[in-house]
Amino acid sequence: MCFICERIDMIKNNTNPYFVKELDTGYVVIGDNQHFKGYTLFLCKQHETELFYLEKNFRTKFLEEMSITAQAVANAFHAEKMNYECLGNGETHLHWHLFPRVSGDIETYGNHGKGPVWWYPMEKMYSDENRPSDTELQNMKSELLYELEKLL
Repeated sequence: MCFICERIDMIKNNTNPYFVKELDTGYVVIGDNQHFKGYTLFLCKQHETELFYLEKNFRTKFLEEMSITAQAVANAFHAEKMNYECLGNGETHLHWHLFPRVSGDIETYGNHGKGPVWWYPMEKMYSDENRPSDTELQNMKSELLYELEKLL
């Protein structure tokens, strides 16, 4: 079973602490690591590797719900710009990475946060010091859920 499917099973079993909301085509979850405060994922309900494998109506709805989720993330975490990733090189199950960006969130080679998230060192981005506390996680989930429900 893939990692994304395992995370979805955790949602279905009420054991995924990062779960925020189920939508028609996917699940909204806060990212495990939060260097980019508000980093969120949108996990497709269908285990597919490519957008073009999804049936047209499902794909359209999936992209719409991802966009709504991104808007909610931007609103909840005061993003100046959103970054979107749907890569699938590591985990081939369709999922979106939604990164709210603010000025100065990365300091690399004098760029002052003007570059892509992958300019930030991976070992820092995914370090345990970037994991939210239980209280921080609950607050983030509440803020994001509030914004999602306003848009849906």
